Amino acid sequence: MRVALVCPAPRGSRLGNRITALRWAAMLRALGHRAVLVAPGEAPRCDLLIALHARRSFPSVERSLREAPDRPVVVALTGTDLYRDIHDDAQAQRALEVAARLIVLHAGAPAELPKRLRGKARLVPQSAPRPARAPSPNTRAFVVAVVAHLRSEKDPLRTALAARLLPEVSLLRVVHAGRALTPALGTAARAEMRMNPRYRWLGEVPRWQARALIASARLLSVTSEMEGGANVVSEAVAAGTPVVASRIPSMEAILGETYPGLFPLGDERALAALLLRAEREPAFLADLRRRCLALRPLLSPARERAALRSLLAELWPRRR
Repeated sequence: MRVALVCPAPRGSRLGNRITALRWAAMLRALGHRAVLVAPGEAPRCDLLIALHARRSFPSVERSLREAPDRPVVVALTGTDLYRDIHDDAQAQRALEVAARLIVLHAGAPAELPKRLRGKARLVPQSAPRPARAPSPNTRAFVVAVVAHLRSEKDPLRTALAARLLPEVSLLRVVHAGRALTPALGTAARAEMRMNPRYRWLGEVPRWQARALIASARLLSVTSEMEGGANVVSEAVAAGTPVVASRIPSMEAILGETYPGLFPLGDERALAALLLRAEREPAFLADLRRRCLALRPLLSPARERAALRSLLAELWPRRR
């Protein structure tokens, strides 16, 4: 089958949508299909169109429906789709209506959809391979990794603000990898580094370096206001790195509503308390790690690949 994946993040980008699209393309090829990535607005000759991002990829959805009405269209819903665009953007809403199936990245996502459309939703959990060799953790500092581009939806400096509140004797250090998507956020990160000795911003780094940072850290901090699935959580689970995260629907769905590493969104004092507890209480940190390791089967490449295979078999049953 020929599959076109519409991705709004451009070639060479390290944004989450691009990482997901590249991973899906590789999995589809491993399943024997031909997969290509295209930009929004394009709808090349193919048997199936998968559009990442309902609003931003809508031009391709609309063009596909116009040029090949019988061609199935699948829309993969991102965090900004689920928690913002589908509630007030006409094009995103139209994409939901015309799609043959809707890919969601966590089990709680269908609750955000209109009831009449929830039957279209199919879960394709994001995954990451286990590191071939885990790097040794820093023994001179308790490193907390933040791997997120600087954009408002990520609340990117919240971990740095929490680190300011820690007692002087704490050895905790925040190492942040991610590109500033606005000049103002880049300026804010540089200013934070100047006045906060616990915070270091690396800027954008290659994927291997981001993965190494996650694997060598004692903890990964995810402070997002909205997430569709969070590739970085899958990376941390694969590496065996415990996670603390804002209590938002996607993190509750992936990590569990009773996961003890969740904190109220935007509350740096609650996050600081979690960070200090993880640093000072080995049993608490070990419990977080145990719970994350238990998620490995759910966030494995094999499960993600099987979900894609099942989705294609639904749309093309004669090829089952």
